[in-house]
Amino acid sequence: MSGSIMIQGTMSNVGKSVLAGGLCRVLKQDGYRVAPFKSQNMALNSFITRDGLEMGRAQVMQAEAAGIEPEAVMNPILLKPTNDTGSQVIVNGTPVGVMAAAEYYRRKKEYIPCILDAYKTLADRFDVVVIEGAGSPAEINLKKDDIVNMGLAELVDAPVLLAGDIDRGGVFAQIAGTVMLLEEKERKRIKGTIINKFRGDVSILKPGLTMLEDLTKIPVLGVVPYFYLDIDDEDSLSERFKNKKQTGIVDVAVIRLPRISNFTDFAPLEAVDGIDVRYVDAPAELGQPDAVILPGSKNTIQDLLWLRQSGLEAVILQHAARGGVVFGICGGYQMLGEEIRDPEGAERKGTVKGLGLLPVRTVFEQEKRRTRVHGNFLKLGGALAGMSGAAYEGYEIHMGRTEAVISDTDGQGAGLLTLTEDTGRPGDVKNAGNAGDLQKPGFDGVWHGNVYGCYVHGIFDHPQAAQGFLAALLERKGYSADTVKARDWKAYKEEQYDRLADIVRASLDMDAVYRIIEKGNDAPCSL
Repeated sequence: MSGSIMIQGTMSNVGKSVLAGGLCRVLKQDGYRVAPFKSQNMALNSFITRDGLEMGRAQVMQAEAAGIEPEAVMNPILLKPTNDTGSQVIVNGTPVGVMAAAEYYRRKKEYIPCILDAYKTLADRFDVVVIEGAGSPAEINLKKDDIVNMGLAELVDAPVLLAGDIDRGGVFAQIAGTVMLLEEKERKRIKGTIINKFRGDVSILKPGLTMLEDLTKIPVLGVVPYFYLDIDDEDSLSERFKNKKQTGIVDVAVIRLPRISNFTDFAPLEAVDGIDVRYVDAPAELGQPDAVILPGSKNTIQDLLWLRQSGLEAVILQHAARGGVVFGICGGYQMLGEEIRDPEGAERKGTVKGLGLLPVRTVFEQEKRRTRVHGNFLKLGGALAGMSGAAYEGYEIHMGRTEAVISDTDGQGAGLLTLTEDTGRPGDVKNAGNAGDLQKPGFDGVWHGNVYGCYVHGIFDHPQAAQGFLAALLERKGYSADTVKARDWKAYKEEQYDRLADIVRASLDMDAVYRIIEKGNDAPCSL
């Protein structure tokens, strides 16, 4: 069998990414070589491939579900919003500039050749390509130059499954209205519909399914239940941000910046029983956590100013003054320093004072650093001394260059990590205890007192790093270091993908799905 199948949705956040990931896993389990594809993705959650290219995190999740290495051709166009009206445009894994929305929409048809080349690369190497749409195909103001929904389906001649979200209400109107707003040739591409995120007894829903089929003349291929799995989310619509409760042994507060990026960095901590990971965006919500984490940001300076204006800077400084642990990653690391300078206007030209908790300064440059890395924590002091020597792996993706202001003179700070690029360039680990060595290749990050920062995304993915972090916080509270155990994150994700496949198999008419893949647009599209 060979072919493609496309998951489109009635709106954003109906579950297209996860459904596509589930199909990838089912096909893999059934012995097919399968790859994901999304022509255009808008998200701040991105990833760096082994060849140093950038792609959307959702397609990384789908590639993992398919059991293959993520490649930038799976997501040839990535848009990373920098403000409410503009985005950094990344083509085939490489940034090509920042564009206002109107400019991008004028130019996006220019990217069709690279989209088709990327798709063909996958179609030539895999049995099946599972394609994900974006938003809704019924956005009639955008249909003229569509390159991600029905426009793409026509370009690659893909059959479509249309998913709606019943949990948000009005699913029958979602699906029927979407079908009504499509042109006849587009309606013929829809081979089936899916009701997603259902809570309750399916038998009560069945009369509605029959009426929906009568209205649309398109079969309903299944009802997928609302489920809870640790699957990487695509964007900031993530439900994880709703968690505000403090019920566990260890309380970790992540600052929810307006332009937060790569929040999947904290998924390995969230997956540990007994650990609370809360996302905080107001001073009153912070409380007295065991650790505060400043995450990555797509616009570090703007989010730093927001931190200051919102009052969160003051309560973070108070937390640090009490000896509380603060950990910054990428943009959060930059914010913790003395100052951020942007001489060329990469974000906002000028100089902004940082929180002053780490003896470093950052200078923005136009060129983005993109690389996969691994290494070990150096000999640390302070509350996280127990992390010394722990292994980590992850990736760097940033436009700033951070240097130590002074070398360590009081024994209260030094470099944080040894660093080796996955391209094979090793780091020089001699004199690793001196913060001045941050300016040499082979090191990343710094610690001072109980404040720590580095550029590495995914730093808690390695079980040694996650366990070391949690054990240090536990011991500080008087608990044994093995009171809770970090998971083997890679093995845990494999379990989650298998559970996702079980749900998809049980919920969808997989015989019909296979017929659609095999026959493509020759498959019947109506009842």
